[in-house]
Amino acid sequence: MKKYVLSIDQGTTSTRAMLFDHSGDVVGMKQRETKQSFPQPGWVEQDALEIETTVRELLVEVLAGAQASAEELAAIGITNQRETTIVWEKATGKPVYPAIIWQSKQSNGICERWAAEGLGDTIRARTGLVLDSYFSASKVRWILEHVDGALGQAERGELLMGTMETWLIWCLTGGKHVTDYSNASRTMMYNIHTLSWDEELLAAYGIPRSMLPEVRSSSEVYGEVELNGVRIPIAGAAGDQQAALFGQACFAPGDVKNTYGTGCFLLMNTGTRAVASKHGLLTTIAWGIGGRVEYALEGSVFVAGSAIQWLRDGLQLIERVSDTELLAAEVASTEGVYVVPAFVGLGAPYWDMNAKGAVFGLTQATTKAHLVRATLESLAYQTKDVVMAMQEDVGLLPGSLKVDGGASVNGLLMQFQADILDMTVERPAVMETTALGAAYLAGLATGFWEDQSHIARHRAVNGVYTPAMSDSRRAGLYGGWKESVRSTLGWRGVR
Repeated sequence: MKKYVLSIDQGTTSTRAMLFDHSGDVVGMKQRETKQSFPQPGWVEQDALEIETTVRELLVEVLAGAQASAEELAAIGITNQRETTIVWEKATGKPVYPAIIWQSKQSNGICERWAAEGLGDTIRARTGLVLDSYFSASKVRWILEHVDGALGQAERGELLMGTMETWLIWCLTGGKHVTDYSNASRTMMYNIHTLSWDEELLAAYGIPRSMLPEVRSSSEVYGEVELNGVRIPIAGAAGDQQAALFGQACFAPGDVKNTYGTGCFLLMNTGTRAVASKHGLLTTIAWGIGGRVEYALEGSVFVAGSAIQWLRDGLQLIERVSDTELLAAEVASTEGVYVVPAFVGLGAPYWDMNAKGAVFGLTQATTKAHLVRATLESLAYQTKDVVMAMQEDVGLLPGSLKVDGGASVNGLLMQFQADILDMTVERPAVMETTALGAAYLAGLATGFWEDQSHIARHRAVNGVYTPAMSDSRRAGLYGGWKESVRSTLGWRGVR
């Protein structure tokens, strides 16, 4: 009898294997740190072979830890750090260069070259993305230009590329070269409207089509991996933020989830309509299931949890991140203090790389409790900025915000989020929504779960926050935030 689905969550800083039962509860987890290297300032790389070895070991360890057998596994799903890129030899499986991580900036010059060639508007129209080294295309081209012989090998059809789920599927299945719609849509090479690799963009980039994987549904059997002598289907794949959207059961147009991590990632399901944003959001594919492709709008907040870390490590106002809730609760409000944590510029909907962080409204009565509370509230204000942009793009306001990630356990923050949005905020009982989303996709493909409505019915929450703030106070507070943000834009202080 099949009792479990196993999820591989391959992230930027850690790799996890998680076991879920039919109720969607976690029954086992093993985790290993993912090592990073920084060969030059701004470059971030990882060893793809080491990650493969880690995944194989974790598959065995999570079963042993849960005292489960491979025969009890219905399927394996994979979710991954998006945009991270690997290029390897088709014949040997050997990477020609370390994995270039999504954060890495070594291909900035290539993006500047493509911008000068006028590719930006075409990229935006066809891929839903902005021209940026964040995405995979420039990373592939960088490898072809900087690894001896790589361009010739690629032109002869001897090299393959993939994002992390493609690499892992290829390794685990013995050579299946596939990706899913969600990850393909993050490469800056995939036309999200024709649902095909864009031949004109590939020609402009100088990337041979033969390198690219076959694009498949997010929920189907891609191949099998042998685990403890048993063949287990790998049957689901999605990029981490899309997997979290699925894990939160955001299946209807207008459903929104926000992941509070180092930054914030807000995704809104827009159904079968690819909405072109006029407010600095990305248009991306959420998933493809059963012949139906659905889209999402995505807004990124650069600084969220890292602002709380700044309180701890930079200002040393707190000893532990968990101290923020109690300390902030010592005051009824910030007394007009605003923190704009534009430490690396501002993301959506402002997109100002020159913005600088600032604190406004200080008086002699300001205490560290006010500063901590204002920093927490900055996460909620930035989230509201993106939700408002989504509303203007789509023409509808979500009925609730589904939340996950580390800061979502902070009850004071979640209540303020509900208040400033004038919207119910829901926190799930199972916080591992990224891994759960990948498990759901794999389980749907193999019949472990009946359908998406079955998943939605069984979604449980352990925190619901309803707005309790007056309209006038909400408008006043948000107006103060917007005024504070305007003061940080385009900052040109003395260096």
